[in-house]
Amino acid sequence: MRLLHTSDWHLGRSFHRVNMLDAQAAFIGHLVETVRERDVDAVVVAGDVYDRAVPPLAAVELFDDALHRLADLGVPTIMISGNHDSARRLGVGAGLIDRAGIHLRTAPAACDRPVIIADAHGEVAFYGLPYLEPALVKDEFGVAKPGHEAVLAAAMERVRADLAARPPGTRSVVLAHAFVTGGEASDSERDITVGGVASVPCGVFDGVDYVALGHLHGSQTIDTRVRYSGSPLPYSFSEAGHHKSMWLVDLGPEGGIEAERVDCPVPRPLARLRGTLDDLLDDPALDRHEEAWVEATLTDAVRPDDPMARLCERFPHTLSLVFDPDRAPDDPEVSYAQRLQGRSDQQIAVDFVTHVRGAGPDEREQEVLRSAFDAVRTDDTLREVAR
Repeated sequence: MRLLHTSDWHLGRSFHRVNMLDAQAAFIGHLVETVRERDVDAVVVAGDVYDRAVPPLAAVELFDDALHRLADLGVPTIMISGNHDSARRLGVGAGLIDRAGIHLRTAPAACDRPVIIADAHGEVAFYGLPYLEPALVKDEFGVAKPGHEAVLAAAMERVRADLAARPPGTRSVVLAHAFVTGGEASDSERDITVGGVASVPCGVFDGVDYVALGHLHGSQTIDTRVRYSGSPLPYSFSEAGHHKSMWLVDLGPEGGIEAERVDCPVPRPLARLRGTLDDLLDDPALDRHEEAWVEATLTDAVRPDDPMARLCERFPHTLSLVFDPDRAPDDPEVSYAQRLQGRSDQQIAVDFVTHVRGAGPDEREQEVLRSAFDAVRTDDTLREVAR
């Protein structure tokens, strides 16, 4: 059975104020053509269909168009909700849409009720695990302490129990939206850290033939059977080194996996340039970036006059301008933001307590800090759901 694995469409999202709707529409067209030309048997979309819980109307219309075009091909499509989606909104009408071969899996309680698709070698069970916010689903899965690993492990126990009750030789595919250990993150994924731990071990998914992951925006292989497709378009300059693609996966009669990357159309390449303004304007080696979307980091000791206007004369698609003067690490002018770069909320809070009273928080106090941050994230999630 041939699968096309994609995720993280983020319909409705812009890129540094550049409207990406046309590029997203071009991707949907590319997806449909790939399904048609490569004889795809099933499409799997591993979450973050939309960029926010209440997407703009144009994004909803594009999603509607995608559903109609996929249904017209007669190729089954399985989708799950991600942490950016409103699971309830995305799942509206799922029962009716199911009849058209579009299977929306947004309810955590239904994670062990697979979509069954048969080929010449037997049945394949597709299990959809929507994004599982630990604080909201811990009771459903009977876990004592909310955490990503605990709720995903409980969900996978249900999946394996259902699979064990099916005829021998039934192959299996799991769709999940999570941060799996070993994955490389970028700046454009929303933080899902809970209790200081965002990632879950790959072993949580043992026992199935293929795991189609969403959440991380870079296409990557965690294990031969566990892969991220990544987002089809860039949504931050941290993705400048990404190769935007989908996975074309052949699932063999015995569950063997062969996977091929299918490139996605990207409207412009990304370039991250660093140097003094004069260097960026004069260096002939930068000619190849003149039509790219550019993030320029200026290292001038003194901020130059009209830097953005001058940069745009050579690089007309400059979208981001950063000032990072070359200074010694102990220079008092080194910015507070730079000192905080790469540090989590928990680490910053610990540093603050240490600075104020001269000693860091003990284990009990660190747990209080973790609980406070988790409560804030849970409240944010509930507000998103309620909107």
